[in-house]
Amino acid sequence: MTWLYAVGSVIIVSLVSFVGVMALSFSGARLQKILFLLVALATGALFGDVTLHLLPKIFSAGEDGSFGAFGMLLGILVFFSLEKFLHWRHSHQVTDCDDPEHHHQIQPVGYLNLLADGLHNLLDGAIIGASFLISPTIGFATALAVILHEIPQEIGDFAILINAGFSRHRAILFNALSASLAIVGVIVSLTVGVKIEQFSQFFLALAAGGFLYIAGSDLVPELHKVTELKKSLIQFLFLLTGIALMFGLLLFE
Repeated sequence: MTWLYAVGSVIIVSLVSFVGVMALSFSGARLQKILFLLVALATGALFGDVTLHLLPKIFSAGEDGSFGAFGMLLGILVFFSLEKFLHWRHSHQVTDCDDPEHHHQIQPVGYLNLLADGLHNLLDGAIIGASFLISPTIGFATALAVILHEIPQEIGDFAILINAGFSRHRAILFNALSASLAIVGVIVSLTVGVKIEQFSQFFLALAAGGFLYIAGSDLVPELHKVTELKKSLIQFLFLLTGIALMFGLLLFE
């Protein structure tokens, strides 16, 4: 059942890559409204997954906590490095778009985007697989947290591919191929994890560090851009909803 749950969850995560296509049917104002709510929901889910699910499992073994702490620190560094690469990628995208000779050919930034996303998806799959090796509840909680923070990201990634010169059909195809690397990640994780002691604990720590980094450095600053009282209250309610979803999954443990 572990394989069924884990692979099934990752397939659902991979299908999120098609959300960018659906986003094209929304007006700019409506899309911003949806993203505003999704970012708040994802922030709560990530913080909730880390504090309610991952950290208790990482440090419940009664062993030296330095192993889990090292994994969390490494997770922060890995996701920081990935984001640093993405910022470098975006700066090159702006430069390339200003060059009229590149308007009718695929810009390198499109392939760099796919490379970075592919690595990210591979890690997501491995993290989800490691979570299911601990327990189905931890696995489902982690998969849900990944899905919620992937939706806004996939909308932006699809827009980058289109802007880089990909046709809509090619953007859909390549984005789906990139997303499918999560399936590779989960298969490797499930295969290796049962053979290597502390594999799951390490990847849970890696996930905790990565999720804290994403929520704290990427999503929270976006939430602070909203200053209107009514929207801030709605935002806070959706953040609490994300935490509540993670708390609700504790009832199934």
